[in-house]
Order: sequence, then structure tokens, then C-alpha cells
Amino acid sequence: MPDLYPIARKILFSLDAEAAHQATIAMMKTADAFGVLGQLTGLNDRPDPVESREIEVMGLTFPNRVGLAAGMDKKGEAISAFGNLGFGHVEVGTVTPLWQAGNEKPRLFRLKEHDAIINRMGFNNPGVPGMMENIEQSKKGFDGVLGINIGKNKDTPNEDFIDDYLKCLEGVYEAADYITANLSSPNTKGLRDLQSESTCRELILKLQEKREELKATYGGKYVPLVIKIAPDLAEDAVKALAGVFSETKIDGVITTNTTIEREAVAGHEHADEAGGLSGGPLTEKATEILALLRSEMDESIPIIGSGGVMSVADAQAKIDAGASLVQVYTGLVYRGAELVREIADEVG
Repeated sequence: MPDLYPIARKILFSLDAEAAHQATIAMMKTADAFGVLGQLTGLNDRPDPVESREIEVMGLTFPNRVGLAAGMDKKGEAISAFGNLGFGHVEVGTVTPLWQAGNEKPRLFRLKEHDAIINRMGFNNPGVPGMMENIEQSKKGFDGVLGINIGKNKDTPNEDFIDDYLKCLEGVYEAADYITANLSSPNTKGLRDLQSESTCRELILKLQEKREELKATYGGKYVPLVIKIAPDLAEDAVKALAGVFSETKIDGVITTNTTIEREAVAGHEHADEAGGLSGGPLTEKATEILALLRSEMDESIPIIGSGGVMSVADAQAKIDAGASLVQVYTGLVYRGAELVREIADEVG
């Protein structure tokens, strides 16, 4: 059966971007529940890889190198469905301690000419209790690695931010294979200020201390901790963070989140919309940050390359720059599940 995504995309792209996102999640959940997701996406017609693509990273065994970036499945409601698209790992969230609605709509914009998206969603999510309920249902049948991306509530002052991260860590620990602290979304006021050398060090140490308590509570279960950074950091800031990551022995780093720069899309009708830009315009910059961090950081700490993975070549470039894994978001919107399987099968 041929891949129906090009047809589906025309229909989805006729809708408001956020409505299309919600419709896609709903359709995927339904198709997965009825066991027809593979037929609808044409994935059942692809041959199985000749050799195993398993890779061990952070002490976890990933079925392949490609994962779903946080932000696509914000509520943790379609984990099995995304796994059945071919993702070796799925990162859900960002989740905050308490439910929040996020920013006012409209808050999601397509820049089709640039294979890009601008979003200012603002951590809309069901809160830790709701997320855990969703994960319990949607993880059934998923045999990949589950990451949970955590953040602070919008109304929590920056001076109290660590409390929110610790609450999230405790609340999601049981369900997570790894946990990512999101310090780099541009859509929560003041969040990126937490990427300073001293603040980031304090957060990591507090999270690691809390993990030791939780490890004892959960029978010795060790959950790797990951930090996600922005692409807009100056070179000196990246080098400083590399020192912090090396010193604290963080388990992993994701490079990068979305960018606030607009040079690559100047003149587009949505170029001046507030929020983070993802997709094609971010590809090169995200890979440059990855390479810089790799050259400055303890080589034993793995990097997950995210930001503008729109093709197999983009994914391979991140691996060549020093990433162990890659993540996709905007590429999935523009290319569909075929991109996921191509990366899983072809990137070495």
C-alpha cells in the first residue's frame, strides 16, 4: 500500500496548524488502536533492516538512532503509535508540576516555503498527574525508550524554579527511561536565563541528589538525566556549559531546542511571530552547536542531536559531528513517517 501521507498532508495543511496537530495525534491513536497504522503509512511495505540497529546510550538500549523530539506528544498520549512509526525512542512533554493552558492562540505557524515551524505553545500540558495517567495507557505495546521532558510552570518565579524540576522528577521517575530538564524553550518567560553556568550547575546537582533518593525508593532503578540547551548560546556560553556538564557528569545533553533568530526566514509573513523557529532554517546552526559542545565536553557524555533533521543527510551530519542519537519533530510534519524509517535504516 502506498504512503498516504502526501495526501493527508494536503488536507492537514488546509487546517489551522494547531488543529492539524491535534487531528494528527487523534488519527494516529485511532489507527494504532485498530492495528492499521502501518498500512495507512505504507510502512508495512518497507523491508526490515538487514542488521540490528540497536545502540546502547546512557546505559539504555535504543532500537535505533532516531527519536521523537519533545513537543510533538506534549500530553504523552500517543507513545505506542509513534513507536510503531519506527521511532526508537519517544520523548514526551514538556510536562510541568501543575496543568497549564499555555500561551494564547494562535501559537503555531507553518512557514512552508522554508520547511519550518514557529511555535510559542508555552508548555501547554496536563501536569504530572495527567501525564502519568496518559503514559500508563499509551505506553502499552511500546518497546522503545521513553524520555520525559520536564519544566517549570509559567507562574513559578525563577528563584523557585528548582522546586518545580524536583517535583517533576519525583512525579515521573517511575515511568521514565530517561528524564530531560528543559532549560531552553523560548516560550516561558525567563526560562533561558537558567542556562547560566552557576544556575545550571545548581540544578544538575539538585536533580542528581534527588535521583539518589528516588533510586532507593524504586528498587535501585537508575534514570539518566539529560539537559536540553538552546541554539542561540554564544560560543563562550557553550564552552562554559560544557565544563559544567563534564564536571557534574550529566548523563546526556540534547542540542538543540528552537531558535529565536529570524534571519533565514526574513520577509516571510510569519517571520515576526514570537516563538521558537524549527525545521530547515535551524539545521546548520544546531549541528554547529553540537560540534562545539562535543569538542569541549567530556567525550564519555553522549549528545542527542536535534534541530532541523529534515533528511537522512541531516541526521548523518549530526552523527558525524558527534551525536549518538538524533531526534525529529518538524521533519515529521513535512516528510511523514517515511523519514523516520529512512533514518532508522540508513544512518550509521
